[in-house]
Amino acid sequence: MNNVTVRPYTLADYQALLQIQKEAFPPPFPSELWWQEAHIQSHVDTFPEGALLAEVNGVAAGSATSLLVDYDGKDHTWDEISDLGFIRRSHKPSGDSLYGIDLCVRPSMRGQGVAQALYEARKQTVRDFKLKRFIAACRIPGYHHHAEELSVQEYVQSVQMETLKDQVLTFMLKQGLNPISILPNYVEDTESLDYAVLVEWLR
Repeated sequence: MNNVTVRPYTLADYQALLQIQKEAFPPPFPSELWWQEAHIQSHVDTFPEGALLAEVNGVAAGSATSLLVDYDGKDHTWDEISDLGFIRRSHKPSGDSLYGIDLCVRPSMRGQGVAQALYEARKQTVRDFKLKRFIAACRIPGYHHHAEELSVQEYVQSVQMETLKDQVLTFMLKQGLNPISILPNYVEDTESLDYAVLVEWLR
């Protein structure tokens, strides 16, 4: 990770952020779900400390967006927690938890520690703000391969026990994040059958 740096992004980084999303989420992913300039401006205005850009040797490689919330343990959807991606109404300046709503890395730059650097930066934000935790709802894209024989709870347990690997949840576990609940209908996601797993890292 020696060549990976993380800094706050600004509206001036929009084209770089859009390119990251285009490469990370190519068609048939709907282009209207990529960040728009209005989203980026809102992130920067609302909580600039949660707007992160990772660069490898000065080249934009990945990004992450977070907000502050008061974690209450209730089920929620991505639209609800992210304010449809704008974070203005859902961000709580006095919140006790940092909530990650987005992280993506350009495919050509994966395997270089970019995502890990972004998660380490998020953990540092938790420390800097003296928060209780970092939380995020992670996809389980491998679940659709096992849904006929395993409940979603059994699938998550199998990944935790390392009898199965999941592209996203296994990575989260390696970052020290632990599952705390399963969220049905979190976001439309055929691979995860619309489930997400809420994971946390405690300070």
